[in-house]
Amino acid sequence: MKGFLEYVPGESFLHTMNPVAKLAAAFLLVISCFTTSNFILLAVVIALDAVMAVQCKMVPQTIGLAKAVAAFSVILALIALLFTPQGDVLAPLPWGYIGTASVLNAVLIVVRLVACAVPLFLVFYVTKLTDMANALVKVLHVPYKYAFTFMSTVHFIPMFMNDMAGIMEAQMARGVEFDGGLVKKVRLMVPLCVPLLVSSVRKTNSAAIAAEVRGFNLRTRESGFKEYPFSGTDFAAMGIAAALLVVAILLRVLL
Repeated sequence: MKGFLEYVPGESFLHTMNPVAKLAAAFLLVISCFTTSNFILLAVVIALDAVMAVQCKMVPQTIGLAKAVAAFSVILALIALLFTPQGDVLAPLPWGYIGTASVLNAVLIVVRLVACAVPLFLVFYVTKLTDMANALVKVLHVPYKYAFTFMSTVHFIPMFMNDMAGIMEAQMARGVEFDGGLVKKVRLMVPLCVPLLVSSVRKTNSAAIAAEVRGFNLRTRESGFKEYPFSGTDFAAMGIAAALLVVAILLRVLL
């Protein structure tokens, strides 16, 4: 299985779509999720996420991502539950109360974040970073420096995660035990940040030198030879995402 945010080859319709169309459709879905508070519409988006995951054969990655996002969103949900009293009183608190609307808002946070995170991350799993950067430059006329910065940021995330895993394995081989509570794990991982920082600085410096040698400052929009035309699938995907956004806006206005 590929690591976090690393490209997974395939021949699904998501793999063959225009990178700009993928990003546009994903961002439209994200906006739709944050625009609406309707659980039915969010369920539709989650069902669409599941269909995309099955179609591009990335169900394990999608489930793992959904679990991670859900675990993170639970923290935000608890904050909303405890500190935003709304609706009928269910349980009194010293500083307020837990209401019926508070529970709904907490559940909404979890469902919304899971629904919007999956399509956005799937884009990075099914798209080569070079194609994404070049398409942004070719189609949207984004300056290459900005596209390269974006591409490098995403590229270094899995690289740093692999470095951290390697450092932890080396420490475990030396007898360090990372089992235990959260406080113990944090205390043991803080010293590991120093070698990770040194490694990241070295790799960043090497990447900068390599970019300069390849004529980074001379790169223009016309430098790329590959074209990124739009197909019917691209327009259909963006149309479906745009339709969901329109429905989310109408539901918010009417309800």
